[in-house]
Amino acid sequence: MINLIANRLAVSIKSSIPNHRASVNVLQFSLGIVLNFMLIVTISLVLSFVFGITKEVVIVMTAFAMLRQVTGGIHLKSGLTCVIVSTTGILLVAFLSKYLSGNIIVILNILNMLLAARFAPSRIEKQSRINKKFFLLLNVLAILIVYTNTIVGSPILAAAFFAQCLTLIHFDKEGRKGN
Repeated sequence: MINLIANRLAVSIKSSIPNHRASVNVLQFSLGIVLNFMLIVTISLVLSFVFGITKEVVIVMTAFAMLRQVTGGIHLKSGLTCVIVSTTGILLVAFLSKYLSGNIIVILNILNMLLAARFAPSRIEKQSRINKKFFLLLNVLAILIVYTNTIVGSPILAAAFFAQCLTLIHFDKEGRKGN
């Protein structure tokens, strides 16, 4: 559905500006990313207003996105699947984080640091132009970001970081850490 909308928009843009150097495929890809992002944010915010958890949802989206920029993570094959999974995950983390106690937050913080240390950055080679020589720096930044919650002690941050850190886990066929 998202690809279809992105394609129609790309064809429309290209027909309006035929001499533009971007191809329909490039425009479609870019528009797909923008539509995906806009749908996730819009649906999450609308539902957060309905359920009265807007502050929590904004914190979850911000924390997840901030860590994801540094760590990468799994990319789902379909834009629609990404919207459904991301929106559901954002809302679940916002709802469930209020039930996390002090000990659970500490455990999540430790797990987050271990997962970030082991797997970050994950699967960013084809998604980013960041040179591999900076991957160690990204790894350290990821650990520092999740470490900040040992000071803050926020259940929402612990849960949001955990959700993002789970998307990092990746092993190759021999069971080694994947890239």
